[in-house]
Amino acid sequence: MLKVEALETSYGNSQALFGVNLDIQAGQVATLMGRNGMGKTTTINSIMGVVKSKAGSIKFEGKEIFGQPSFKIARLGLGLVPEGRQIFPNLTCMENLIATAANPLGNDNPWTVERVLEIFPELGERANSMGNLLSGGEQQMLAIGRALMTNPKLLILDEATEGLAPLVRQRIWQALAEIRQGGLSILVVDKNLHDLVKLADVHYIMQRGQVVWSGTSDELNADEDARHNYLGL
Repeated sequence: MLKVEALETSYGNSQALFGVNLDIQAGQVATLMGRNGMGKTTTINSIMGVVKSKAGSIKFEGKEIFGQPSFKIARLGLGLVPEGRQIFPNLTCMENLIATAANPLGNDNPWTVERVLEIFPELGERANSMGNLLSGGEQQMLAIGRALMTNPKLLILDEATEGLAPLVRQRIWQALAEIRQGGLSILVVDKNLHDLVKLADVHYIMQRGQVVWSGTSDELNADEDARHNYLGL
């Protein structure tokens, strides 16, 4: 579904990505892990066209999207839950969901407000609350719901549970497991290895702008050196 090859991205004269390779299949859950500052968010933003890469290839369902503007990439079926959530603070919870509602690819069972509220009933309880009055956990649920309302084929989450309380993190993981059961492909950036290995099929670990390790959950559980050297665990 998503194939990234030899991706290089720079910020001015400072190069951030050095030949990143990813290969995510339809229906898979994949993770992108690594310590802070290793290029995970830059990789996500490069895929989405938020930052311009200088070399490489990014193919989505076989179509080259390298160099395309972000709005065109989103319309092809990539839904982003950005780092920091970035919900609309002056819209209500319900208005945030409705604002992004679209089904450009003709999904036969589209994500609707009702489906999102089944996953996150907490949002229904705060439907008329302004976005900036929601808790951090509620904002993250809303950011996920807002991305789902675009009816993506691939859901990308950058720092899925960063800064959230343990109980709220578990709600997010539970919701992603439910979403996965519906067949949606997911790429998630996070640091909670214990939860990621239970959810994901394949993992990619980054260090200094490169993918230095990839494998399944069983392989990652068995590779103590990789966990220690690259994740500090």
